[in-house]
Amino acid sequence: MRDDLVLRVVGRLLIPAILLFALYVQFHGDFGPGGGFQAGVMAAAGIIFYSLIHGLVATRRIVPDWVVETMVAAGVLIYASVGLAGILLGGHYLDYSVLSSDPIHGQHRGIFWVEVGVAVTVCGVMLKIYYMFASRGGAED
Repeated sequence: MRDDLVLRVVGRLLIPAILLFALYVQFHGDFGPGGGFQAGVMAAAGIIFYSLIHGLVATRRIVPDWVVETMVAAGVLIYASVGLAGILLGGHYLDYSVLSSDPIHGQHRGIFWVEVGVAVTVCGVMLKIYYMFASRGGAED
């Protein structure tokens, strides 16, 4: 697909839009449908779309394996840190209301950071699965 000009042009237009929409879904997840899981899958889909157009080697230059594996662990660490912060501030595990002086603001902060952790982990896991399956066939260009 490297020589398909139409696909490359469409990809240049769609990939930034896909990633921007993933950010919108992430940040709008507190107020409506969406959140970390959906945003993580959309971000991974944008990167996978890039890989389908430009090849796995080019994608691994932009998002190397160590970044993907770090994303998986970092997302879980963010999620767990929010829970531990609740304990350290005198609440229960994942008790968001103690994260701010106003319980409502604490709820928003906690949910936001938990959703960030979910998005990072889901994106990393989806990319890791794609990298493993795509490199299995031996066609890594």
